Amino acid sequence: MAALLAPILGQDQDRLAGKLRPDNKALRYVKLASRQTPQVWQQIKDLKSALAKKAETDRSSVNVLAGVLSVPTSKRVYPNNGLAAGILGWVNAEGRGGGGIELQLDKRLAGQDGKIRYAQSGGRLVPTVDSSETPAVPGSDVELTIDRDIQWAAQNAISEQVEKSKADRGYVIVQDTRTGEVLAMANAPGFDPNDLSEADPAALGNAALQDAFEPGSTAKVMSMAAVLEEGAATPRTRVVVPNRLHRGDRLFKDDVDHPTWYLTLNGVLAKSSNIGTILATGQLGKTQAAANKVLHDYLRAFGLGSHTGLGFPGETKGILAPPGSWSTSQQYTIPFGQGVSVNAMQAASVYSTIANGGVRVEPALVRGTKEPDGSFTAAPKPEKTRVVSEKTAKTLARMLESVVDDEEGTGTKARIPGYRVAGKTGTANRVDPATGKYHGYTSSFAGFAPADQPRITVSCVIQNATEGSYFGGQICGPVYKQVMEFALKTLQVPPTGAEPANFPVTFKR
Repeated sequence: MAALLAPILGQDQDRLAGKLRPDNKALRYVKLASRQTPQVWQQIKDLKSALAKKAETDRSSVNVLAGVLSVPTSKRVYPNNGLAAGILGWVNAEGRGGGGIELQLDKRLAGQDGKIRYAQSGGRLVPTVDSSETPAVPGSDVELTIDRDIQWAAQNAISEQVEKSKADRGYVIVQDTRTGEVLAMANAPGFDPNDLSEADPAALGNAALQDAFEPGSTAKVMSMAAVLEEGAATPRTRVVVPNRLHRGDRLFKDDVDHPTWYLTLNGVLAKSSNIGTILATGQLGKTQAAANKVLHDYLRAFGLGSHTGLGFPGETKGILAPPGSWSTSQQYTIPFGQGVSVNAMQAASVYSTIANGGVRVEPALVRGTKEPDGSFTAAPKPEKTRVVSEKTAKTLARMLESVVDDEEGTGTKARIPGYRVAGKTGTANRVDPATGKYHGYTSSFAGFAPADQPRITVSCVIQNATEGSYFGGQICGPVYKQVMEFALKTLQVPPTGAEPANFPVTFKR
């Protein structure tokens, strides 16, 4: 039997023979192979039939495969292989959800088993005794908000850049600014849920929601939102930025050494000045403690320190300490995005909030479910929260345009011909999850387009680039451009045709 089956099952003949002669003689059967294709079983059936016919005509011949039977099983197939694997998840050997949406909505997808209750005698149904049957309930189909084409473009772009930069990993999120629907959520490296045996355990899951990282300068937009909303400054407010700034027990600097800069508040954002951001947020209160409290309230309103609302398995809510416990250092680093952590969806949601006129729309991954009877049930409407006024949001959008459009801005590589683009670069010191110490950098770029009539938000993050540049504008800006261009074309979003109304970046003494 082993000699006949080994080449069909692709197994070693001796190992197969060992299964057929088990040590435990009480076993009624042994499993020879699992999850075989119908074609494999057809080969065995054909061989059984041939042996049976031979046994009929030749009494000396024995059908050694007579006791080999098949048991029908089901297998989850992912036709797009690794596309959106971090979102979809996988099913385990028992057919239950093991990660992602498969786990989150397992009960809804699986339905309920049926039951038959009857009396039996000698293994046979007793026909004169009543029986009862509970029919099985089919599961529902789940419709996601993901656009397959945009997901492919995002996954392709981030995979290429992560490989080129020899980075640990990266993520790209694309969101509809008006509805909060997530159009793409791509991770690199990824995995193929069809074959988890070949997957890197570190790549399983959805890092875009499960990784917590310090965002760096992309978080400065929240500091500027607080300053503008509180009336502490305007885009044209003059800010004198020295090369070094002594605060608390530290000496703060910008990413480059420079003579004293004479910047507007808009210029502080465009040139991504840490010192200028510290000086601006210091105006939020009469004391530093009061300013900390105001800034913390805005960070919370933007969604930091809270789950996004997706309900995704393993999602982190990041770290945002209460203002009373901010260290001397954190009081001045949090305004420029260090000493606070987020996940990639939170980072994208901040820019969608600004793009949506200052109203935060809870992100959504599930559009609804299709019931077994064919009826469609839409997902509950997302929660909406006003974070800043529409005036402040529009002002911020114009300021973010300077980051990309002005030659002194840090995001020039994200420009898209014909479109007005708003965005912000980020390059943050990165906490190594293995050691808990700072090592390497988190590079990022987040923004939306068209800047004057926003439709799409794209956020790119790359962790620990070790080859080439590690600045967010240099390695994430091009990814943002590639994905945003594709999304604008796919959704047929036309340019507005309006000229950008840029604020000044510098002022003369």
